Amino acid sequence: MTGTPRANRPVILTFPDVGLNHKTCFETMFEHMDMLEIIKNMPVCHVEAPGQNEGAKTLPTGSVHYLSQFCPFDSVPCRLRNVIGLGVGAGAYILAKFALNHPDLVDGLVLINVNPNPEGIMDSVANKITEWTHTLPDTVITHLFGKEEIETNHDLIATYRHYIATTMNQSNVSQFLRSYNSRGALEVERPVPGGSINVRTLKCATLLVVGDNSPAVEAVVECNSKLNPTKTTLLKMADCGGLPQVDQPAKVIEALKYFIQGMGYMSSASMTRLRSRTTSSSSITSFDGSRSRAHTNELQRSRTHSRTEEKRGRSHTDVSMESVSNSNMDHMISKSTEVAC
Repeated sequence: MTGTPRANRPVILTFPDVGLNHKTCFETMFEHMDMLEIIKNMPVCHVEAPGQNEGAKTLPTGSVHYLSQFCPFDSVPCRLRNVIGLGVGAGAYILAKFALNHPDLVDGLVLINVNPNPEGIMDSVANKITEWTHTLPDTVITHLFGKEEIETNHDLIATYRHYIATTMNQSNVSQFLRSYNSRGALEVERPVPGGSINVRTLKCATLLVVGDNSPAVEAVVECNSKLNPTKTTLLKMADCGGLPQVDQPAKVIEALKYFIQGMGYMSSASMTRLRSRTTSSSSITSFDGSRSRAHTNELQRSRTHSRTEEKRGRSHTDVSMESVSNSNMDHMISKSTEVAC
């Protein structure tokens, strides 16, 4: 826990993916200089699944079957009034499930690589074969990263393979992975104008994030199609791998700042206003400035294809932020949007 919870501010609650802990999943993002402004304004609580912390003792077999019932608040030492959830993969699924069951406790969700579907028969067979023919670290690697990234980004893959093999309890990771692979569907349904008001869906503002080389691309796009279009934004990041918060932290942080501003917080936050040429006449428009959960931030549909050189030496595509300003924060967009950056 960093910072002190305040009555008028939600806490950023993070939850990592299978095979990762809060350091290996979020450290690159939270130690980035652009994240300092968010940390100064928002308390942060990092939550890890049981037995997934560094140096954890081996849990009894079968003790990590908790995905549908797990409450992140059970692991928090103090009482939190409300949170903005930031989850990756299995962590994103758990936080989404938590938000569905406790909508009054969740102000917003940033879900990276979320998969709303249960594992299909073909996926189940493929995972079984992978378990028989691969070591656990390699099995987790194929969950975290896409084929292209595994074949080309050798340093990154070697680093994470080392993390998984040396810092994580292998038995606990295996239990967590099996639990995630046996998950049920999120059971969300897109509301239809004039339809039932009791449709089960996420009630809070939601930002979906995925890299275009991630193995979760199709699942995230499908998740977007199932959520409330007035409360959901899909951010698809070009030339980005399985962990956007590691691969392109500056862009994820920028999107997070706008997301938080759209909820009515950090209105004076500075932005880098990334520049780019756009292939259409539109770029990103404003977020809604209302703090009400019924008025969520939306990005106007745009596609951008310019590329700038990142510090890591890879070519990335920037999204235009120039059109977002504090003066037009009250503008509201009523339809679901997809942004490529």
